[in-house]
Amino acid sequence: MTALTGGQLLRRSFRRHRGRLTATTALLCGHQAAETLVPVLIGVTIDQAVSTGDTTRILLWLGVLAALFTSLTLCWRFGARLGVVAQQRETHQLRIEVVSRVLDPRGHRTGRRAGEIMQVATSDAERAMYAMHALTLVPAAATALAVAAVVLLTIHVPLGLAVLIGVPVLVAVLQVLGPLLTRRATAAQEAAGHTTALATDLVRGVRALRGIGAQDSAAASYRRSSRATLGASLRAATTNGVYQGTSAAVSGLFLAAVAGFAGWLAVDGTLTIGELITVVGLAQFIAEPVRLFAIAGQMLANARASANRVADLLSAPTVLTPGTRTGPLPDRGVTLRGVTYRTLTGLDLTVGPGETVGVVGYEQRDCDALVELLSGAVPPEDYEGTITVGGVPAPELDLATGRREVLVEHHDVALFEGTLRTNLMVEDPAPALRAAAAEDIVAAHPDGLDHPVADRGTTLSGGQRQRIGLARALAADPPVLVLRDPTTAVDAMTEERIAHGIAELRRDASTVVITSSPALLAVADRVVVIADGHVIASGTHTELSEVDARYQEAVLR
Repeated sequence: MTALTGGQLLRRSFRRHRGRLTATTALLCGHQAAETLVPVLIGVTIDQAVSTGDTTRILLWLGVLAALFTSLTLCWRFGARLGVVAQQRETHQLRIEVVSRVLDPRGHRTGRRAGEIMQVATSDAERAMYAMHALTLVPAAATALAVAAVVLLTIHVPLGLAVLIGVPVLVAVLQVLGPLLTRRATAAQEAAGHTTALATDLVRGVRALRGIGAQDSAAASYRRSSRATLGASLRAATTNGVYQGTSAAVSGLFLAAVAGFAGWLAVDGTLTIGELITVVGLAQFIAEPVRLFAIAGQMLANARASANRVADLLSAPTVLTPGTRTGPLPDRGVTLRGVTYRTLTGLDLTVGPGETVGVVGYEQRDCDALVELLSGAVPPEDYEGTITVGGVPAPELDLATGRREVLVEHHDVALFEGTLRTNLMVEDPAPALRAAAAEDIVAAHPDGLDHPVADRGTTLSGGQRQRIGLARALAADPPVLVLRDPTTAVDAMTEERIAHGIAELRRDASTVVITSSPALLAVADRVVVIADGHVIASGTHTELSEVDARYQEAVLR
């Protein structure tokens, strides 16, 4: 994937909404031009109508002012609306792209944890599109300054030159802080993302932390991360404050000088009363476009920092390069030959068509590595040996075929917000529910399969979540099903029912059960024992229980 920079991402966003942004810019320029002309028309009205006492002229110029205010109001209303629509639609599009990238079945090498990715998908996607607002503010502010300069040059050349020369110099001086703003904003966002990720991890693992008595250590770790984030945020806020304060102070001094010079000219008789009012009004109004330049600079600094983070995630390289082979495959089952990966060394494992194989790993690291390999999440360059699925080398399969052939149900069950029916994802889940001993979950609720399920299944107990997840995996009916500790949250009687349910429902399909449950191992056609990264024993559960003392210690309860 071609690397995408933050600047390229912003330019791409501008191109996608160039119609709306062009219209927004034109309308906001019209609004600023009309705003600039307000003190001009007031001055003209005073000189040509109020000073002469001509009622007709007063009414005429009041009508012109009313038309001007109507124009600037409509320009602002529709210009701002178009700009917000463009900004919100592109923010939504970016979020979809981030989510699509994260959910890409080829995987991603972002190096970011779930909390950090959430930060990028939410706040960074929104902040990156502040650049759209800044893009429309700059031309609008420039239009206001141009109109003001023309009017001032018409009234008095030195005043106009002071604006034409002084304002660009003022803006250039303020932009010196731009790179520092970007760096501080980036640091603050990175720190916030790290803390968010840490908080997500701690919330998910709070039970485990309490179980091992590590909650105090975890709290201290989060406290340090939170303080670091606070420090980075305060540094960014301080820089923003200095930027805004400097902008206000410098522009205020500049405008005071312009107004003072105009007052001296009025006393001298060079300017009329109406021209003096126009000049003073413009001197006060010019603060608005100057402020817009400052705001635009700050917005662009923050937007660039967020756009860089979004671009980094979108252009992160994929983990897998899928093959092109599609089904049907010549065989059923899965085979590992001489596979070395992480703690596994020269592992040989074969699961034939219609065979149920139990796998007992004396070390969880070996089980973790095996699950990763079977799930197809490991690129072939990261392991040695061969893995075949249905008689075809796994790297040659396209992703859809590989995942249709081998389904891995992880120990950590992930249920989605919706209902039991939408989580099971089949028209007739009854056989799978029966095999997973989950019929009582459906029967316990008046809504049955339409019973609501909260995000991650938090409205269900641990055992209920595990059984619904198992039922979902069984309902998918893949040629090869890999189950990792599918009964750790249920009682012994339910576990026995599940073991026989799996054996019955999967009697014509290949199943790998990675577990230490004697009930599940007892119904397996064969049990494979892994230690020190390779297979050290194989046989039925009964045979191994009779002759292997270490197996007895690990499995029998």
